Amino acid sequence: MCDILSDYILDLYLAEDPHARVAVEVMGGHGELNICGEVSSVAIIDLKKKLLEKIDNSMKLHINLTQQSPEIARGVDDGGAGDQGIMVGYACAENSLFMPTEYVLARDLCQKIYSKFPYDGKTQVTVELSYGNNHDFVCAIIKHIVVSWQKVSKKELSTAITSWVNNLSEKVMLSDDCGVSVNPAGDWDLGGFDADTGLTGRKIVIDSYGPRVPVGGGAFSGKDPNKVDRSAAYMARKIAVDYLLKCHANEVYVYLAYALGEIEPVDATIIIDGKAERIRGYDLSPRGIIEQLDLLKPGYEKRAMWGHFC
Repeated sequence: MCDILSDYILDLYLAEDPHARVAVEVMGGHGELNICGEVSSVAIIDLKKKLLEKIDNSMKLHINLTQQSPEIARGVDDGGAGDQGIMVGYACAENSLFMPTEYVLARDLCQKIYSKFPYDGKTQVTVELSYGNNHDFVCAIIKHIVVSWQKVSKKELSTAITSWVNNLSEKVMLSDDCGVSVNPAGDWDLGGFDADTGLTGRKIVIDSYGPRVPVGGGAFSGKDPNKVDRSAAYMARKIAVDYLLKCHANEVYVYLAYALGEIEPVDATIIIDGKAERIRGYDLSPRGIIEQLDLLKPGYEKRAMWGHFC
């Protein structure tokens, strides 16, 4: 929820000012919502009014936003990266989304349950992957399914899981001893900000590709595309998919590294089925990435809801 709210704020500014500089963190819980960060924009937005329309207006709202640091702005104004960092891109040939199977399955199951029960909840799917003689992906075998969901009984969740399992693709199957944990701590009614606190960027592995693939360490939400830990991560994903298709590969990793204020990456490496080479043929400057991927438009809140790469 905090990621969604951070990107909701970003979208509000980009809708009126495509060149807004935004870096906003949200921390919420137990009746309070705290907004802190930096915004430099010509847009005038009644943020308190917009947020109270979005959330439970009984929550206490604290907003502390200031201008972007002039030292950081100096480097970005000249076209340089808004921060240092190493961004990771990934693609695999396991499915039509080119994403790790366990990620796709957990996301799909979560969407199916949420469409019927729009409450707090989460899913987890553990798989074992099977490969052929040429290291081609053959199938995924589900070893365990975990679902915890607010205001939904174990019986209802079990029915939803069975329905989902019955519609799995031919490249996914259940193991003979597949385990299923449904509300393992018991059914629960208290969720969301009433039961817990949240913080922007707390779930960076789920924002990326799941636990199988390394992450660069930077969160995405609440940051305008001048921050390369967001835009360069999106570009790394595009390059990974491009090479996967062009080379008919099984798995591709991309690594892009930047220094604060510098225009070109300090490293741009791609690993195709275990073989490393330099990336060529792409404009990897922050401005080049923003232009190629059309990143100055609103639409980030949707990415925060269901994943940034599929």
